[in-house]
Amino acid sequence: MKKIIVISIGILFSFHINAQESISLSLKQAIDYALKNSYASVNANRDVEIAKRKKWETTTIGLPEINAKIDYQNWMKQQVSLIPAEFLGGNQGDFEEVFFGTKHSVNASATLNQLIFDGSYLVGLQSAKTYLKISENTKEKTELGIREAVINAYGNVLLSEESISIYEKNIKSLEKNLAETNQIFLNGFIEEENVEQLKITLSSVKSQLSKTKNLKIIAYKMLNITLGLDINTSVILTDSLTNLTKENINLELLGSDLIVENHIDFKIAKNTEKANELLVKLERSKALPTLKSFLNFNYAAYEQTFDFLKKEQVWFESSLLGVSLDIPIFSSLARSSRTQQAKIELEKSKTNLTETEQKLYLLLESAKTDYNFSMEEYETSKQNLALAERIENKQQIKFFEGISTSFELLEAQRQLYTMQQNYLQAMLNVIANKAALDNALNTPINN
Repeated sequence: MKKIIVISIGILFSFHINAQESISLSLKQAIDYALKNSYASVNANRDVEIAKRKKWETTTIGLPEINAKIDYQNWMKQQVSLIPAEFLGGNQGDFEEVFFGTKHSVNASATLNQLIFDGSYLVGLQSAKTYLKISENTKEKTELGIREAVINAYGNVLLSEESISIYEKNIKSLEKNLAETNQIFLNGFIEEENVEQLKITLSSVKSQLSKTKNLKIIAYKMLNITLGLDINTSVILTDSLTNLTKENINLELLGSDLIVENHIDFKIAKNTEKANELLVKLERSKALPTLKSFLNFNYAAYEQTFDFLKKEQVWFESSLLGVSLDIPIFSSLARSSRTQQAKIELEKSKTNLTETEQKLYLLLESAKTDYNFSMEEYETSKQNLALAERIENKQQIKFFEGISTSFELLEAQRQLYTMQQNYLQAMLNVIANKAALDNALNTPINN
């Protein structure tokens, strides 16, 4: 019993160790990991595998099919038949009770079925191929979405980390200012209101720090879900927000053109149109004859007792070859109605294809505008942050020299804190809008 307890504790301890293990990821590594392990990616691969199986299932309809069957019958009480007694030498008008057949019988058969011609089968093969293409297109679209989702989740974690670092730096500076201001107040050179205003500012920044720390926990869990990891897994990000922002600034992208035929959304819409074309063909093909053939081999044995395994058992053999031709003649216009419905669906898919094309061009223009604005906003916020830092630094000097009021210092600090957050958000926007533009351009995953 003690041995079992020790083993159980060891297993639980090993689970605890594994749960504490951390994984270090750059943004590219995070994307690669998610493409293999995220929940959406795993299911997208399964959908493609289902489509492949479906294609083979459709193919087998036209291949030979062999079925075997064994029947055993045991008459617990055999059925009685009446025949005229005169057939057996009896009196005319009387009937004799007789039993036809044996108490036990075994029948074994094997049948080969082969489809010779069926118009719907040929269309079905084409439809299965199109269905596979749509599944593969969907997988590609899923992967593009995963890339963008990982970039956004990774960026949000970096944003929270950078925000915490700035808040802690600001708190340290405020605490120093508060201590110095309080000493000046005790010496009787300033009003107590100056100390109280700094306390309010410090309390507000500490509150923001606490909130951001909680948001950081959520951001990490969201990243883990996006990657396909357990939400409690410890992840260490090796890229920084600043470096990623610089890497994602590419003015050349603003001049990129869209080859709409290569865009995954256009491919999906095009394959949907193809599927509806095949649906029209399928309905039309149902008016064609269907030709099938079969070959049957049968063996039967009969006994009064169950003794079919003896060597001298007599088996009666039979075989049958047949061909079946099914010719549709009149369906009360049901086939015509289904064909017309399929044609309407085809027209709808053509309209959807045109709409998709126009939306893709609009999406590209919108993505370019957002990306261009985010780069401009990044440069502006960087300049504004530098100005805000200088203004706040000057106001501190003036305040402690007694030239300016605490209100002016407070306004300079608030302006600085706002510019700090604007700068971080501007960097995140560059990264996120670059990812959105890559999707709009259908930039391959490997680029």
